[in-house]
Amino acid sequence: MGDVDGLRTPPPYLPGHGLLAGRSAVVTAAAGAGIGGATARRFLEEGARVLVSDAHARRLKESAEALAAEFGPERVAALPCDVTDEAQVQELFAAAERTHGRLDVVVNNAGLGGTAELVDMTDEQWDRVIDVTLGGTFRCTRAALRAMKAGGRGGVVVNNASVVGWRAQAGQSHYAAAKAGVMALTRCAALEAAAFGVRVNAVAPSLAMHPHLVKVTTPELLAELTEREAYGRYAEPWEVANVIVFLASGYSSYMTGETVAVSSQHA
Repeated sequence: MGDVDGLRTPPPYLPGHGLLAGRSAVVTAAAGAGIGGATARRFLEEGARVLVSDAHARRLKESAEALAAEFGPERVAALPCDVTDEAQVQELFAAAERTHGRLDVVVNNAGLGGTAELVDMTDEQWDRVIDVTLGGTFRCTRAALRAMKAGGRGGVVVNNASVVGWRAQAGQSHYAAAKAGVMALTRCAALEAAAFGVRVNAVAPSLAMHPHLVKVTTPELLAELTEREAYGRYAEPWEVANVIVFLASGYSSYMTGETVAVSSQHA
């Protein structure tokens, strides 16, 4: 495929426009260079205060310190959290309200992938991916809805799903099942949360490059997945984060229960 209108090259990085000014947000799995880290940065650029979380305490500390140095320590807080541990999830959401006084937006980005053919997949491999990716989203969505319902100010939850929740990919049965579950959880939670003014939506990226993906995916598979994209390139994490900002902002005020594909995939 030829280079049409420069689509093989990422577009310029967009400046913030104050879309989340005054909002307080929690972003999970936000340490490092992936979608969570990009989302935390975009939220700060849009005026939000952010509590970043991750299971990797050292990387989280480094990421939070860098963001605080750039955007101000009063706008950035950090707390390690393993989303498979309910006590840690509860502490994360209690800390959000203690630190910033309110909770307006939650981005459930934590997830775990891997590749295994179903005939070779162990129960442990299945359970771990399901527990982190679907179970973690469930625990954090439940905590978010409880806090937002009690707060009485409404709010927004954005979950990170994946196009493999719709599309088949060999070696991804556990991950695809978990992401399809995230989509279904999003739809059902949205119906329940509408009664107290909370919107629940999801993004479904196809291929967003980050260091962890390189570690768990072969170069051959990455090349194949990239070739499927109409633009002939993977998404930058901040391109997914831009859509998360849209779903978190007032520009998506009539959307709930939706899963928005962030993809140029044509097959």
